Amino acid sequence: MSNHPLFTYIHEARTRGMSNQDIIQALFAAGWQTHEILDILVGGAVQITPIPAASGDAIIAVHNAVKTYGTVRALDNVSLEVKRGGVTALLGPNGAGKTTLVRILTTLLAPDSGHIVVAGYNAVQQAQQLRGIIGLAGQYAAVDEMLTGRENLEMFARLYHFSSAAARQRAQDLLEQFDLTDAGDRPAKTYSGGMRRRLDLAASLVSKPAVLFLDEPTTGLDPRSRFALWHVIRDLVQQGTTVLLTTQYLEEADQLADKIFVIDHGRIIAQGTADELKRQVGGDILEVHVADHAEVDRAADILRPFGTDEPRPEADTGIITMAIDGGAAVLVDVVREADAAGLAIRDIVLRRPSLDDVFMKLTGHTTQ
Repeated sequence: MSNHPLFTYIHEARTRGMSNQDIIQALFAAGWQTHEILDILVGGAVQITPIPAASGDAIIAVHNAVKTYGTVRALDNVSLEVKRGGVTALLGPNGAGKTTLVRILTTLLAPDSGHIVVAGYNAVQQAQQLRGIIGLAGQYAAVDEMLTGRENLEMFARLYHFSSAAARQRAQDLLEQFDLTDAGDRPAKTYSGGMRRRLDLAASLVSKPAVLFLDEPTTGLDPRSRFALWHVIRDLVQQGTTVLLTTQYLEEADQLADKIFVIDHGRIIAQGTADELKRQVGGDILEVHVADHAEVDRAADILRPFGTDEPRPEADTGIITMAIDGGAAVLVDVVREADAAGLAIRDIVLRRPSLDDVFMKLTGHTTQ
């Protein structure tokens, strides 16, 4: 009985600062009878387990979310908080659990267990109310190709109960905001990939959501379209929208996110700013390109003494990657050692760690 919805409601109401009298009055207004409330609260001498309270500036709070599909545990006790404003990235490879979490946060999927609150609403028990204040742009543009861009936006506005006049005005505003005015009266099927993504993003903003969920929004876009969409996302944040972005593009998380959660096999394995995560790698990254790809393993053995972790040889590219300390001074020693061993080097690069290096260190594999 401790998982009865009444308990969750009472905990959430208290978190919002409601008094016991206010809570009772709200229950009566919702049709509860005194004997029903007493039967549930007192009848079984139930122990109420407090739900962890979110921090004051958190607009999303997830506590111990679990979701399984058969024997696959897509989410394994995931807990995280997203602060109001800015961009938070959920970074991980395909199958890590990113989309499952977004579907739960946007009420499209119910968790097996856990407590999920978005903008003050319980994502399971108050799904209807929550849907009115969030926006979602999924991995693929969810627009009607036979309708024009304007008609698509007007349709979404009417679904949000806009009047005809308000829907037309909102559609026009969004076409201008996303630089689609000239294409607004063309069928969506004539749009390029980047234009469809912008139209899809515009549709997700029809209701001016407090929280916008972007599930791998730049998948399949060319670099120019991706950069353009990044600009749009930055503009939305400046206007006060909170964005939760899932991506497997490390550069995207690095460019956009104020905070990053790294997820792998359904678990949050690291979190922090891009710089904080990069510091987990430590030092610099040395990349050595050998002329003969068959020599990568021997090259890795030669380079090993100079590194702070194990070198990572790639036979198909002929590149050995390794974290080092000592900066540029190490390059001279590496070149001398390679020359003494008769190892032909095509190129040698010293760079700062990337998020890809972080992911490799944390998981032992890349995001691809």
